[in-house]
Amino acid sequence: MEVGDPDRFAAWVRPHLPAMAALAARLAGPDERDDVVQEALARAWRKRDQYDPNRGTVRVWLLAIVADRASRFRRGRARRPVQLVPDPVGTTVPAADPVGVDLERALAGLPPRMRMAVDCVYFAGLTIAETAAVMGVADGTVKSTLSDARARLRVALEVTG
Repeated sequence: MEVGDPDRFAAWVRPHLPAMAALAARLAGPDERDDVVQEALARAWRKRDQYDPNRGTVRVWLLAIVADRASRFRRGRARRPVQLVPDPVGTTVPAADPVGVDLERALAGLPPRMRMAVDCVYFAGLTIAETAAVMGVADGTVKSTLSDARARLRVALEVTG
């Protein structure tokens, strides 16, 4: 890619924006999605001359940057104090469905590496090889991590009664 050509850069990343947005939403949350993607695009622009096609596709390179930026957003959010907002007078919180399945809660309970693998493969639609490149691990590690994550999710989502 020609260094310093914003139009070519935009054309280069445009096909990957939906996958970037999907992964950012899964890893950092829907409210942080756009900020994460913007940060990832800015970083990709600054580091564009470091892209090496011998090490992976543009998609994998961009998604690895998204994963890094999302991780930074999550760490930053963990340091921010939580402010509780009182419920307006007269409102009630609906009772939890006793037989409902809370997939988001079960996913949030996974260790970060398992959650990353699940998010990449099942929510962002990456292949095992792409996920391995994003995570910086071997294909077999992704497969093993997914197997462990599915086992934990089966237990966490078990409905009794």
